[in-house]
Amino acid sequence: QSRCRSSARACPTLSSQLATMGRMHSKGKGISKSALPYRRTPPSWLKTNPTEVIEQICKFARKGMTPSQCGVVLRDSHGVAQVAHLTGSKILRILKKNGLAPDVPEDLYMLIKKAVSVRKHLERFRKDKDAKFRLILIESRIHRVARYYKTVKALPPTWKYESATAASLVA
Repeated sequence: QSRCRSSARACPTLSSQLATMGRMHSKGKGISKSALPYRRTPPSWLKTNPTEVIEQICKFARKGMTPSQCGVVLRDSHGVAQVAHLTGSKILRILKKNGLAPDVPEDLYMLIKKAVSVRKHLERFRKDKDAKFRLILIESRIHRVARYYKTVKALPPTWKYESATAASLVA
């Protein structure tokens, strides 16, 4: 007797295989991703203690690194696989606690940065229709992400993306 014979609604395993959410502005429906280790304790060979890691995160943030860049440096150079497993709180929460969190969330910041670079490209190459189309997609993504951050109160309700002032926001 095999399960999942009749319909996707009747069987949760089949429905999870069939109904993967697609990308926002492309055709992909990929579900591959890396898996975190089951154990949430730091490895026994790791000799750094949580206070040192917190100090390093704050030092990186003062240098101007984003939270994800801090995590990459800690992973690659210092052997800290997951900051949350070692310290008990995530990098962004550590930065907020120390008053070093960025005022614009990182993913929104990167989208704005991309839109500014595409707009700069369009100033030089006015006939580039594909870049113009991609800019429209990027800016619609910016508006969608900004709307989300306003609802979770990570951005003030009066915050608004304007292409004219975006370059000064990124620089």
